[in-house]
Amino acid sequence: MDNNAAVAANGHVSFLDYQGKYKGIKAWILSTDHKRIGILYLIALITFFAVGVTFGFLIRLELLTPGKTIVEPQIYNEFFTLHGVIMIFLFVIPGLPAVFGNFFLPIMIGAKDVAFPRLNLLSWWLYVTGGILIIASILMPGGPADTGWTFYIPYSVRTTTNVIITGSAALLLGFSSILTGLNFITTIHRLRAPGMGWFRMPLFAWSLYATAWIQVLATPIIGITLLLIVIERVFGVGLFDPALGGDPILFQHLFWIYSHPAVYIMIVPAMGVVSEIIPTFARRTIFGYKFIAFSSIGIALFGSLVWAHHMFAVGMSDTGQFVFSFLTFMVAIPSAIKVFNWTATLYKGSISLEPPMLYALAFIFLFSIGGFTGLIQGALSVDIHLTDTSFIVGHFHYVMFGGTGMGIFAALHYWLPKMFGRMYNLKRAKVAFWIIFVGFNTLYFPMFIMGWLGMPRRYYDYLPEYTIYHQISTVGSWILITGMIIMFTNLIKGMRKGEVVTARNIWGGETLEWTIETPPTHENFDELPLITGTPYEYKQNDSEEIPEEINH
Repeated sequence: MDNNAAVAANGHVSFLDYQGKYKGIKAWILSTDHKRIGILYLIALITFFAVGVTFGFLIRLELLTPGKTIVEPQIYNEFFTLHGVIMIFLFVIPGLPAVFGNFFLPIMIGAKDVAFPRLNLLSWWLYVTGGILIIASILMPGGPADTGWTFYIPYSVRTTTNVIITGSAALLLGFSSILTGLNFITTIHRLRAPGMGWFRMPLFAWSLYATAWIQVLATPIIGITLLLIVIERVFGVGLFDPALGGDPILFQHLFWIYSHPAVYIMIVPAMGVVSEIIPTFARRTIFGYKFIAFSSIGIALFGSLVWAHHMFAVGMSDTGQFVFSFLTFMVAIPSAIKVFNWTATLYKGSISLEPPMLYALAFIFLFSIGGFTGLIQGALSVDIHLTDTSFIVGHFHYVMFGGTGMGIFAALHYWLPKMFGRMYNLKRAKVAFWIIFVGFNTLYFPMFIMGWLGMPRRYYDYLPEYTIYHQISTVGSWILITGMIIMFTNLIKGMRKGEVVTARNIWGGETLEWTIETPPTHENFDELPLITGTPYEYKQNDSEEIPEEINH
């Protein structure tokens, strides 16, 4: 990036061009600047995402026809394990907190950095080390794990593949997540600008706060669980082996006690992004600010109580099934509050369909489908039929990719121009969006149909009657990947060579990041701001419209 883009409009040097203690690559990988760490996460995230997408592409290619298409069953099992582990632990969980939380949380609450800058850097190093270990397992004797991303007992103890390496990598990623959560909680409690009370915080900050508590309280459970797998494999102590007095169902409880709250580590920050974008592009004050803020906390709370709805088919008591089914319907309430409030914010708004808004609206549509199909599975009689079918795969991807993935894409289009001071091509971004949207639904919606008809998930082969659904789904994967290639090419080209943007308020937002230089300076603020109002205070005749060069 040249100096024209690196120097802020008032002559201050941006964080991209700041000369600190180190030079060259060391100035980045040893930096404690929260903004540089956010960009380091972004680079690593996109890299790991590309690897995960490649494995997903290969899975769909194998399932194009019955029988063998390109690989043998063992390789197929390794493909879907690597795809799941990379996408969950390296993309979806860290995506928004690690990249945009690191970059914008301190700015949005009026701070110059996070509370623990060195721990912040350590969390990035742990993340990258864990990611490299997962990918390196491909080259190790025995090959990568073939257990699926859930590492279910007893197979994860008996298989000869590199479960220990993959589990250890996930353990490192867990420590990275815990450190990030501790940092965000402390930052929000201790470093808010003068006058910024709890109900003057942006909703993205609220979502990161709720997420951080889940990271700190739930992540140690998965760390202990993965460590128990290693102990079981190495020492054969019988923690999960019934022949030695163990219980294989215990593993599922331990795994889902973390992994269901982890779903909300993934989705709550994306909801925070949507809560930022909707009022900005509808030019309206957010409807029900406190309800949206408290619903984030409600999701974090209720989401920690419903883990066993993944286990209705394991043989738990009728009372247990009833309780967890009831709680599953309860956890939908705070999510529904957000959707209703976003819709109310859009009502009679002056809506501008720029790329960030398109992805935010796609989030609402796709996440709603994912949420409703989740409630279908919360009904006991239906869940027994749908357990371990492709219906679950469709639901999971509508929530995780249609929800969190679209949230990440929305955040990229919303904040990248602010981060780098350059604008991507808006028309190309809109074309990419529609290709992605069509490809996504073509890929994942047939999974609901064939799952309802009985197609098991994770299977290498299938009966001839499911062929048409698999073929449509595979074609959808080609469309989706085409759209993502266009999108990322456009964004990367925009970051490097796009039109220089020096305006502070690129989109007409009302939160603090839109009051500082573009790109931000090293310490964000010349002096800490004094907060006197609430965010999203759009007036009926707001004089600050979206800049003409942006609003085509």
